[in-house]
Amino acid sequence: MSRAFVKESDDDLGDELPQRPVPEHANYVTPRGLEQLRARMRELAEQHEQLKPLSADDSEAKRKLREIERDQRYFVAQLERAELVDPERQPKDEVRFGATVCVEDETGRRETFSIVGDDEADVAAGLISWASPLSRSLLGARVGDTVKWRRPAGELDVEIISVVYNK
Repeated sequence: MSRAFVKESDDDLGDELPQRPVPEHANYVTPRGLEQLRARMRELAEQHEQLKPLSADDSEAKRKLREIERDQRYFVAQLERAELVDPERQPKDEVRFGATVCVEDETGRRETFSIVGDDEADVAAGLISWASPLSRSLLGARVGDTVKWRRPAGELDVEIISVVYNK
């Protein structure tokens, strides 16, 4: 009989989870971002210890354990690659990594973003990756400069209203 018609055990399914891709660009982190990476590693270690005894008999626990181990490999790599950027050492009048930037678009709408590392980014919270299109258009600009933000929805001119570096 063809293997196509043989049910494999649940243990054999999904043994190979795809790895979380590690970005090729630098892993700049803010002090807060570095602590978040470390905290995530601690959480994963705790989860691993809790699930390990259950995984001998529970296929769901085995699957979750594999996910945790995959995530641990990712966060170990991110911590090893982490390059801490001290916002206190950034030029106060220029948009750089770690800046909180207020911009105004052509319609007068204002938005504020903080430029952070990939793992710290959360667009809903106003935290954008330094490698994002918006950050790339803002980096190096100063208060009063207008930059072109190239978006999938089309280009938008935004003026830098303020640049602040938080601790």
